[in-house]
Formats: sequence, C-alpha cells, structure tokens
Amino acid sequence: MTGQEGAGGRACYFDGYVGKRRAVELAFGPALEIVGDGALLAAWPYAEVRRLPPPGGVMRLKALGAPKGAWLEIDDFATQAEIERHCPLLAGEREPPNPEGRKRLAYGLAATALFAAFLWGGVPRMAGIIAPVIPVEWEKKLGESADEEVRKTFSGKTCAAPEGAAALKKISQRLQEASHLRLPATIEAISSKTPNAFALPGGKVYLLSGLLDKARSQDEVVGVLAHELGHLEHRDHLRRVIATGGTALLVGVVLGDVTGGSAMVVVGNSILNAAHSRDAEAQADAFAAQTLARLGRPATPMGELLVRITGENDGGPLSILQDHPLSEDRLARLAKASTGETAPPLLSAEEWKALKAICE
Repeated sequence: MTGQEGAGGRACYFDGYVGKRRAVELAFGPALEIVGDGALLAAWPYAEVRRLPPPGGVMRLKALGAPKGAWLEIDDFATQAEIERHCPLLAGEREPPNPEGRKRLAYGLAATALFAAFLWGGVPRMAGIIAPVIPVEWEKKLGESADEEVRKTFSGKTCAAPEGAAALKKISQRLQEASHLRLPATIEAISSKTPNAFALPGGKVYLLSGLLDKARSQDEVVGVLAHELGHLEHRDHLRRVIATGGTALLVGVVLGDVTGGSAMVVVGNSILNAAHSRDAEAQADAFAAQTLARLGRPATPMGELLVRITGENDGGPLSILQDHPLSEDRLARLAKASTGETAPPLLSAEEWKALKAICE
C-alpha cells in the first residue's frame, strides 16, 4: 500500500476481467487503494469514484478510469462513511482543480446545453438533458425563489408545534441517513387542507397537514416522504420546472436571473399544472422502497394511502394524485418491493400522535 492516510475497511471487488467476487481491503491514501492478499490491485482517484444503484443496503461503486465491469461492494456502514468523506463526487458531478475553474466549467456547460436545447427542439423537450448540467448553486437559488411562491400559493403557515416538529425532524434524519442523498434536504410541514407532499429544486420538501389528516399510520407518511426524496435525488423537480418554464426560464438562467419574476411564475405553474412522468414516478418508488428496506419498514402503506385518497378526492389541482398518478402496475410494484416490517417504526406512538397534531 502507498502512503495510507486514513483507516481502511473491507469490501468485495469485481475486477472487470474475471466474473468472480473477491474479498479485499480498502485503504484511504492518496487514492482509494484496493488491496488483495497484501498486493495493490487498483488505485482509484477519489474524484473518479461514482456510486452505482445499490442493491439493498450495499454501497456499490465504480471508477471512471477502471475497466468496464469493475466495481466495489461495501456493506459496512463505517467504511461507507469513509468513502463519502473522501469521494466528494459520488453523485456524478465533475470538478476541476480549483473553485473558479469549476464555476466557469459548470456555467459554460449549462449555458451550452440550454442554448442547444433552444435550437434543437425547445426547452421542454430537452429538460432531461438540461437538468443534469445545471449547477447546484442555480438549483438552490431556484428552490429559494420557489419557496416564496409556494407560501403565496397555499397561504398556509409553517407548522411548528414543538413535539410534532421534533418528530418530523427525527423522520427526516432517519430517511436521509438511509437514502444517501447527494444534497441535504429540509422537510417542513405547512397548514393546508390539501392532502399532498411535494419537493422543490435544491432540497426543500413540503408536507401538507391535509396528508397527515388522511394518514392512518406513520408508514404511509414516511413512504410518501421517501418517495419525494427520490425525486430530489433524481432532480425530477428541476426537470419539471425547466419543462414548464420553457424559453422564459432559459433566458432567466442564462442571464443569471433565477430568482426573478419569471422563475416565480414557472415554479407556480409547475406545481399547479404539471405531473411527473411515469418513469420518474417508478424510479422514485424504487428509491423509496430501497430506503424503507434499509430502515426495516414496508413500502406498501404509501400505495394504500394513495388508493384511499383516490376514493375521497377527484384528483384535481394540488391533490397528491396530480403529482403521483395511480396505476395498477405501480401499486403492484410497490407491493412487490416491500420487504415488510423488519425493524420498529421510526416514531413511538406518542411521537406519531404529536406529528399528526403538528399544526394544531
């Protein structure tokens, strides 16, 4: 091993040549060093390490310069934490050697993609290509702007009854620990009769009190929130805002005006009139099911909540059915992905009662 800087850990390694799992040790030196039987097998630069879709609670990694088919699997939480500490680009963003260079590159890529989208078919059709190159700083600014519009739309107050707020914070922490989000999220309850939960670009998730009123168990609420974290992780809300905003948002983003009036209108329209695609919903469901499995909680209750609301609501604007359209296939996948109850609920009975009353 070369110049070990931090504690190591154990992992399983596939070298890309032999289709066989190999037990290895990891060392955190100048690069991520993969060691087997005392010999250095590979050294992955930290900036090239990327996360692959994980099976269950296992962290699966690849490296950009590694042979095709080479990856690591890590199931030890302490080693996973070390990986996240040393590898800042697990979600896929590329970073040049210095912050100024990173900004110029990110802005240049974003502006190029936006202009190309405008010429080759319009922004709405190209939202899936544009969203991945939008700098995180822009995404956060757009989310901050959206926050103001949401509060106007719902005319509702933030719910902050101390015991209920503590229960919601506990759920948020547990979900984020299990889901390994690329950006931290903030979950906030708002007083509204509408049964819904939704997120905005940059990491804000809103839980409307109407959904708490309809929920019969905490697992129903936890499932919906896990689903929304999936949309955040996949930047689906950013795609929606871009697709809805079209050329108005294009001009605002290119000029750096992502907090102006055009952005406000765009966000309002995306909340009131748009829905995620079927593929985006399926991916967010899968993300939620994996997250809940790591917590030992079932995924089925989220589907049960949606079915129950279907019988009570016409699916009009702002209802949860607008954001989460039902289908038999979707409900069947949720039931199939559910691992059942293998761990205690996230909240005690008293905490769940406090969360239900967070707006009182």
